[in-house]
Amino acid sequence: MRIGRILVLASVAVLLFGCVGHNDYHKAGLSPEKRAADLLSRMTTEEKIGQLLCPYGWPMFEKTSPTEATYSDAYVDFIRNQHGGMLWGFFRADPWTCKTFENGLDTPAAISAINALQRYAVDSTRLGIPILLAEEAPHGHMALGTTVFPTGIALASTWDPALMEQVGRAVAEELRAVGAYIAYGPVIDLAREPRWSRVEETYGEDPCLTSAMSAGLVRGMSPLHNGWDKGVISTLKHFVAYGVPAGGHNGNPSVIGPRDLYENVLPTFKAGIDAGALSVMTSYNSIDGVPSTSNGTLLNGVLRGEWGFDGFVVSDLFSIDGLYQTHHVAADAAGAGKLALEAGVDVDLGAKCFARLKEDVESGKVSSKDLDAAVRRVLELKFKLGLFENPFADPADAPVVRSEAHCETALQAAREGVVLLENNGILPLSRADHVAVIGPNADEMYNQLGDYTAPQRPEYVTTPLEGIIAKIGAKQVHYAKGCSIRDNKKNNFSEAVMAAKISNVAVVFVGGSSARDFNTLFQETGAAAVGQGTASDMECGEGYDRESLELMGLQMDLLKAIKATHTPMVVVYIEGRPLDKRWAKENADAVLTQFYPGQAGGEAIADVLYGDYNPAGRLPVSVPRTAGQLPVYYNQPFPVPGNYVEGPAKPLYSFGYGLSYTTFSYDSLVCEPAGKNRVRVKVGVTNTGQRDGDEVVQVYVTDPVASTVRPCKQLRAFQRIFLKAGESRTVELELGPEAFSLYNLEMKEVIEPGEFVIQAGPSSDNTPLVQTITL
Repeated sequence: MRIGRILVLASVAVLLFGCVGHNDYHKAGLSPEKRAADLLSRMTTEEKIGQLLCPYGWPMFEKTSPTEATYSDAYVDFIRNQHGGMLWGFFRADPWTCKTFENGLDTPAAISAINALQRYAVDSTRLGIPILLAEEAPHGHMALGTTVFPTGIALASTWDPALMEQVGRAVAEELRAVGAYIAYGPVIDLAREPRWSRVEETYGEDPCLTSAMSAGLVRGMSPLHNGWDKGVISTLKHFVAYGVPAGGHNGNPSVIGPRDLYENVLPTFKAGIDAGALSVMTSYNSIDGVPSTSNGTLLNGVLRGEWGFDGFVVSDLFSIDGLYQTHHVAADAAGAGKLALEAGVDVDLGAKCFARLKEDVESGKVSSKDLDAAVRRVLELKFKLGLFENPFADPADAPVVRSEAHCETALQAAREGVVLLENNGILPLSRADHVAVIGPNADEMYNQLGDYTAPQRPEYVTTPLEGIIAKIGAKQVHYAKGCSIRDNKKNNFSEAVMAAKISNVAVVFVGGSSARDFNTLFQETGAAAVGQGTASDMECGEGYDRESLELMGLQMDLLKAIKATHTPMVVVYIEGRPLDKRWAKENADAVLTQFYPGQAGGEAIADVLYGDYNPAGRLPVSVPRTAGQLPVYYNQPFPVPGNYVEGPAKPLYSFGYGLSYTTFSYDSLVCEPAGKNRVRVKVGVTNTGQRDGDEVVQVYVTDPVASTVRPCKQLRAFQRIFLKAGESRTVELELGPEAFSLYNLEMKEVIEPGEFVIQAGPSSDNTPLVQTITL
């Protein structure tokens, strides 16, 4: 009897705890694949589904002191009742989460909190599976006290993939320091529609530039390059064609053909995966009637089938819910979950629809094989990341967060991204001059940071006003805000005009803002609300689509008022999308654009204005003359568009354009074979000016006769170089088969024999060196 009772109890223990002693999945010497298979075999349906749920993270902790925190009742419920395996935005702080420096997690409290969560997950559950933290990190970790880098479009303006690796490595170090292992980013949607609210997060309109820059960021982050003990999982966003929504409305259907998709949009994701990305996020849009979150042809067919991707796919926030709520291709949450899982989505960000899959899995309506495949992908990454051996953050790593080295990288990125558009000789400014610093973006720190930014301590951010004062001293600087970004009522033009009149030069900072700061009132949906007679500055950032690209509020009136003083005027656009610059081009003495430059933006623009840094940023997007020209991206297919009745078809500033304080000449172009369907391009460049500086050498290809309509011109290679005054160099760039291939009438990727025109120069509309080759 006693022996029988012992055997029964042992059997119950096996059922309840999955093992007696150590299981294979606890054995670090086994491969992640074997460990995941063993663990998967021991899991119930509920436990499997729990690994695929990724709800809000910020309700899952309670702060107990300025430097300590622990798990909340909501977390206990998530782990006990849903067997949860992943959280999103655990460290996030912003007006939406209602997390501030008072009740949110800066680095010491963050480490305390995640360690408490992991301890509970490991010690208080049947299988002891650690959780994964996924964090927003499009331009730095969106958390308190971290380094705020320039936004994606600003980083793209540097045309410097090597710098991107430095940025990626810094972001990964800050994430790992607090126990986070997944970075949501980079955003690699092609920004062909500047009215769209999320242009600031992207790397521009071109697949070659986007691929190179985002791949650099991924290499800097990826554990495949930096080691599983150091790197983080990059999540490529948003799969796919999200950046070309109809009408510029966020999440609208994307009108795009399969050839355009394969030749221009998909290659950016392939480049990111080849660079080491291990996660892909679906998008809110649909293509040809199929929502991206249920597009099995692209997720299972292309991503996994053709490319062999074995990372995991995560939905965008509630995009699975959108299958029944907005797209109306499912009747309810369970049906939406079924569609997404079958299409190849592994993780439900929002965690509502997959949570309802249990009954359908057990009844056979949802394949258990599909469920197991998704869980396997998540578990294998947890094993590879070493979470089962050590899921805890080390307080000794805290100093890496916002370290001096990371801040210097942010400053260099901000410097390299400044684009000089016009200069009649007024720049660089003289330190002896009195300068009027004017405009709504001259001294509003949140306006230069971009969306997906946590609250900041003022001492962490340098505004343009502060940067200029640090450069020449407060006595020579006369500041007046003039007006706000959007408010049509309040202004102090009189102070701005007076400041300009008593100065030798006026520098006016206008543009836009994606600032979700705590001085702004928001509706529950996140839309800006009017309070105390003042509108929010926010005119860009997710959900803030525009019908025009004109400066909002009284900004144009402010520019005209300063112009009327006859004081020389420099206009700086701090912006998240390419705004209308026609008036400034015709009336200002110099024009610069500084896409949201991050925490060091003020120091960077001061360095450029006073000549301590020679600008070499190049436009990653074309700047339209008006919204009526759209689309105006440079690599549109033939034919070359004719002019409108009201004006030219060409943009105001073309893709790749940017000036310098020095000049460069393009002297020679040599194209020679470098293997089968490979061409080595040698470009001779000379710095013909009086200053040292960077130049971005750009190589474009045109296929003049093909079986399908080709782009008028397509960037295929580029390199940012430094040349001393008077120095010459031959720059070598290699064009691989992808530079000459196309998808033919049968949708097969081929290289059609014939002539190709190779062009080299400083921008897409200025390629003085041309040579025709034959393949």
